Amino acid sequence: MAKRSAPEVNAGSMADIAFLLLIFFLVTTTIEKDSGINRKLPPIEETEEDVIIKQKNIFTVLLNGKDQLLVEDELMEIKDLRAAAVEFLDNNGDQSCTYCKGAKDTSSSDNPDKAIISLKNERETSYAAYISVQNELVAAYNVLRNKRALELGSQKGFLDMNFVQMQKNYKDARFVGNKTKLKEVIDQIKVEYPQKLSEVQ
Repeated sequence: MAKRSAPEVNAGSMADIAFLLLIFFLVTTTIEKDSGINRKLPPIEETEEDVIIKQKNIFTVLLNGKDQLLVEDELMEIKDLRAAAVEFLDNNGDQSCTYCKGAKDTSSSDNPDKAIISLKNERETSYAAYISVQNELVAAYNVLRNKRALELGSQKGFLDMNFVQMQKNYKDARFVGNKTKLKEVIDQIKVEYPQKLSEVQ
């Protein structure tokens, strides 16, 4: 009996199949993005003179390598940081702020425009603790801005709209309302409660 030779497999289309599989996996694979903190660098000012900042207008926050929080040289829990920052920012020590509701303590910040939050962390600080502190400090600004937005909104025709909602509505193309007036209110709140968050090396 004669031996039959094994039929050859046609491998001509294997390259096409491999190429299609490669495209399929490239299209369907999701790549994780690193989450970061949205920050803008302050604009460069051309002034030659030195700015003198009083120590009472600086709210110092230190995060050490063991993730312990030291605020104004006192230990503090992260959950209490937001309230302490709000109290500092809204203090109105020089009583020049007409919209501030603070304690008017002369040993604390003069007004929101002069108040600066200074954050310092060590190299050993965990990223999670750093982000938590950042979130609390930004939330303190948002608390004050939201309160002010509710006050101004009722006067300018934007009832029951806080600062975060105002910003969302301004960016939303479906918003039916006076966007120029809304932008004026947003800008006014940003001027009244400027976010002065400084990170020290």
